[in-house]
Amino acid sequence: SGQPRDLCTPCANDLPWNEHGCPRCAMPLPDAQSAACGHCLSKAPHFAACVAALRYTYPVRQLISRFKFNADLASGRLLSQLLVQRLITLGAPAPGEFVLVPVPLHPRRRSERGFNQAERIARIVAHGLRQNLQAGLVERVRQTPDQKNLTAAARRANLRGAFRAGSCAGLRVALIDDVVTTGATADAISAAMLTAGAREVRVWCLARAI
Repeated sequence: SGQPRDLCTPCANDLPWNEHGCPRCAMPLPDAQSAACGHCLSKAPHFAACVAALRYTYPVRQLISRFKFNADLASGRLLSQLLVQRLITLGAPAPGEFVLVPVPLHPRRRSERGFNQAERIARIVAHGLRQNLQAGLVERVRQTPDQKNLTAAARRANLRGAFRAGSCAGLRVALIDDVVTTGATADAISAAMLTAGAREVRVWCLARAI
C-alpha cells in the first residue's frame, strides 16, 4: 500500500495533508497553483523551496507535541514516514543528491529535552530516501527566547546571529524540521549556509502552520 506500517490507509487519507502549499514556503493555499504566495513574491526567503507533508492542525499538532515534549518516538517515526512518503510522491531525489541537516537545538534546550526532534526526523528521512545526514553542519550559538508568541518580524530579529554553519561548499542542503511556522528559523539557517558556500537550501518538514 506504500503506507507507513503504523497507519491504515483510511486513517492516512483522513490526515490534513498539505496538498496545495506555496512552492516556496509551503503555506497552505486554497487550490493548486505554481506561483509563490504573495508574501514570498514580496520578500523571498533564502531557501529555494519548502515541502511540508501536513498542515499543523488536529491531529498532527497533538502528535508533534507528544513527540517533542513527551518523547513519544512512535509518533515521531510515523510522521517522519509520512514526510518520506510525501517526498517520494513529489519525485524522490536521487540517492545522495542532498545533505540532510536537522535544525539544531541550543545545547541547553537539547539537554532539557533529551533529544533533538529534527535529528530524529532527519535520520528516518535520510534512511528512507538514501540521502546523507550531517547533523553538526549548523550549530545554534545563541539561545533565543521562545518564538511562540512573537510576530514574524520579531522572530527574525530574535534569530539574528543565532546560527553558525560549517563549510557547505557546493552542497545541496535539505534542512529538516518538525514545524515551519513563519519560516524565520529556516530562513536564518539558510542564509548562514548559503554564506558558507551551499549551492541551494530546501526545507523538508512534517507540518506547516496555517
